[in-house]
Amino acid sequence: MVLHWAEPEERRDQTAIDITCRLHPGCDLVLVDQLCEWYSVDVRDNHGGPPSPRCWQSNRISLLIIPRLSQRCCIPGAVRHSWAIRLRTDCLVVVDSRAMEEMFELGTVSCPSGTLVLIDGGYLGLWSGDQSPADIDPASLGIEDAAMAADVTGAVDFAVSGPDASEAVRSFDRQPGSRLHDIPASKAAEFEATFDGHCRSAGLDARLEALPVREAHASRARRTGVEGGGGFLIFGVPVVAVGGVPRSRRLPVLATRVDYGDGVGERWSEISIRMNEGQVASWVSLGDIGVDWARVLFGDVDALGLWKHDEPVDGLADVAFWGAAADEAAATFAAPELGTLGEEGVRGWTDLPVSEARDRARALLRWKDETGRRMAVDFRPHSHHWQIMREVRASQVEAGSVDLGDARVLCAMTSWGDGFFPVIADLDSAGDLLAVRVCFSDAP
Repeated sequence: MVLHWAEPEERRDQTAIDITCRLHPGCDLVLVDQLCEWYSVDVRDNHGGPPSPRCWQSNRISLLIIPRLSQRCCIPGAVRHSWAIRLRTDCLVVVDSRAMEEMFELGTVSCPSGTLVLIDGGYLGLWSGDQSPADIDPASLGIEDAAMAADVTGAVDFAVSGPDASEAVRSFDRQPGSRLHDIPASKAAEFEATFDGHCRSAGLDARLEALPVREAHASRARRTGVEGGGGFLIFGVPVVAVGGVPRSRRLPVLATRVDYGDGVGERWSEISIRMNEGQVASWVSLGDIGVDWARVLFGDVDALGLWKHDEPVDGLADVAFWGAAADEAAATFAAPELGTLGEEGVRGWTDLPVSEARDRARALLRWKDETGRRMAVDFRPHSHHWQIMREVRASQVEAGSVDLGDARVLCAMTSWGDGFFPVIADLDSAGDLLAVRVCFSDAP
């Protein structure tokens, strides 16, 4: 449930009398005096008895109370409950266009290292772990030109030093984070000169220092977590990392769905990981996550070093195909229905030895090209990426998880496709982390 936010000057003398659950009218929640902060209802409360004050911690319901005529407002709650807010006789709740929300639990994650990475799961094939990014084959980036490949492999990472280092990086505005990564070798000198010119013109005392070796992606994430969380780039792709995540327990991943109306329909408004109970006192931006594969993955930084993106973990692979010519191809190649949940109408073969699966995929592609037929062909080695996407395809909420060592990672489709999506950290009054949210709507 999302209502308009009240600015401080709008909140003077604005008081709610009580808030009740319409399914349990005898159970008042909390007497609210001044609406001077965010309030929320925990829709997971089973209402076995009168709800406790913690029911105001979870779902970020913001209230704007303005002087108006007397009215009793009934506000639908997420999942199971609807809530009635009875206001002082001269007040009215104003609901915005996103006021109808449902909340779903997508699964859980665990983060033994204490550092969580948010990344487009389709890009994990580029994750270097604790190795240098120079060890990543440029072909994985779609680079076939030898000169360009050498430029990428020889790229330079820069640290920034000097009294004004933080302000210099911020105002230079080329990359998120406190360091500048993956500058192509042929452009490094020019880049350094541009930064120096920027500092001179802005009167800032800061300079670039080339790192002797490239900073591994896992090291970037750990350092970013220690620095308070935020964004960094891997081969130009924005990624977010946050530290201080609880290490010893599973953390719920929740998604809030909104019906945005004609032409858009139902989409996620946000996906959040709940770290701790508490009242949200403030929030900070952690930067954007860049998505090109329509999915977001939440994973422990150490666990991602175990991730096999394209390599099968069991020596097997599937081949799937679909599209206008799928029936004709199925008849030509004697291919059955794939038979996996969430992929009705898809043809192909499962659990083949990798070499046989590769040969069949190549034969399908060759037939498609020679005949000019329209059809998609997908070669699927049984990698961790395949495992998690199999769950995603079978899930009504388009989410799946896989265990890597002692950690569990979760991947979910954005429902919006690709884009740059802001990541927000909710904090309590002591500055401790309560939740991390990926926002797909305009409001934080």
